[in-house]
Amino acid sequence: MNSGTVVSVLCGLAIMVGVAGIIIPVLPGSILIGLSLLAWALWGGAGTTGWVVFGVGLAFVLAGMAASAVLTGRKLREHRIPSRSVVTGLVFGGVGMFLIPVLGLFLGFAAGLLVSESHRTRDFRTALTTSWAALKATGVGMLAEFGLACLAASTWVVGVWVAAAS
Repeated sequence: MNSGTVVSVLCGLAIMVGVAGIIIPVLPGSILIGLSLLAWALWGGAGTTGWVVFGVGLAFVLAGMAASAVLTGRKLREHRIPSRSVVTGLVFGGVGMFLIPVLGLFLGFAAGLLVSESHRTRDFRTALTTSWAALKATGVGMLAEFGLACLAASTWVVGVWVAAAS
């Protein structure tokens, strides 16, 4: 097994972890995918193909990160949900991650969002509505980033095939 094959296997594993990290925020996500594409371009032995894959894949990764931020941010502003509520949700999610393995992050985030919005609005029904809107916004952002990360991963797979064929 040559060094290019080892690098390809390690980069493939890192890309898989990166794609999973978009859905499971405890793992590194898009940044790991971008770094893996760069590592494959540098040390994968694919030459020009590696750099083309890196450029196209990085464009997908950056577009995914931007789409996630823009889509989520727009919906949060539309519903007038302050950053404080999101930060509270993140803190509760961090605590929940340790209290309830796997689901604790998501449940904690939702609970923290609801608590913060209840405190802010002083109305439980309004807090439920705004919290649900924030959760949907977060989900839409994650979905956009996930889709574009999958395109970046697919670009790498095609690049590996092209490099192996040449």
